[in-house]
Amino acid sequence: MQFQVPQFIEVEDKIFGPLTFKQFIYVAGGLGACYIMWRVLPMYLAAPLVVLTGGLAAGLAFFQVNGRPFILALENGFFFLLRSKLYLWNNTRKKSVAMPVVGKMAQGSAEIYVPKLSESRLHELSWSLDIKERIAGGVANDEERHIIRTDQDLVVPIRTAQQALARSQ
Repeated sequence: MQFQVPQFIEVEDKIFGPLTFKQFIYVAGGLGACYIMWRVLPMYLAAPLVVLTGGLAAGLAFFQVNGRPFILALENGFFFLLRSKLYLWNNTRKKSVAMPVVGKMAQGSAEIYVPKLSESRLHELSWSLDIKERIAGGVANDEERHIIRTDQDLVVPIRTAQQALARSQ
């Protein structure tokens, strides 16, 4: 059976003339707030507040930031100002001792070697790749270059059981 797939599902329907429901609410609320301020407050206080409120209402109704509604940009900015900023990345380098990894042979096969990858081995691999990336980028210091020269076999894969036995001896 063939089914019709809805198109343009992200486009809101125009309900009030050229305005969507959200745009209408923003414009009507802004105009209502401006009218109340104009009638209640003295003119020297009401004029700047009316301009700010009308501008905010127009921005909420019609302005987009990077293709997204302005209200989302205001919300993200508000939460950015209120929430604490926690930076987790720490670029301190530690010397690690390369530990040989001895994996177990897969049962029934003498040619296939399945290496055991522990958490410390994963850490060593990621650390080594990071150092090599820093050297390639030209930002590594002399200590990091020396470590890579002495630990060249840190990321060399083991493909066969013979290579694993030769490496462990």
